[in-house]
Amino acid sequence: MGDPTIPGRARRRLRRPVPERCFRYTPARMSAAETTCPGCGLQMPRGQATYDGSFHASPECWSVFTEVIGAEFGNAPLFGLVHQLTVDAYAVQHAGGPHPDKSVDVHLTGLHLVLERGLRPVDVPLRLQRLVAATHAWPHFDPPVARGKLTVADIALAGPAGHAETVRRWAAETWQRWNAHHAAVAEMACKTFGD
Repeated sequence: MGDPTIPGRARRRLRRPVPERCFRYTPARMSAAETTCPGCGLQMPRGQATYDGSFHASPECWSVFTEVIGAEFGNAPLFGLVHQLTVDAYAVQHAGGPHPDKSVDVHLTGLHLVLERGLRPVDVPLRLQRLVAATHAWPHFDPPVARGKLTVADIALAGPAGHAETVRRWAAETWQRWNAHHAAVAEMACKTFGD
């Protein structure tokens, strides 16, 4: 029957792991029936997913993200362990296009608070609310050219047993890609939180 902590649609998708080759096609194998996410480079068969375009992501990538966070919402311990990291890593990996500076800055700060300052992910949202209330001008940080090897598809393929550990690796890799802006993010956090 599967893990009852994962919503039905996600459980069906995770029941039989899809080989990595189904997600990462070489450019020579791309066709009109396949798509590449402009944010993370995830290559997938073109689907029927719709997407409002608030992140620099393909509808197919966004669909995988919604399944991953659905699994987190359906599992309270998992949600507490990594949900904030999942949202922050996805947001900054998909910076660019219509994605506003405010969102990028907030999510980079979330990664900074967990990965550099050692806060628990569940303690981050209240701090991010303070950041939003205290900041009136949001700096622009150019996204890194290389977005990293891990994507949200790796989280989906990890299944329930590897979900949290894979999110942590993905968040750390994504944060490292933004290393040119680490000092500016730390300064923005210091001005707001003073600790």
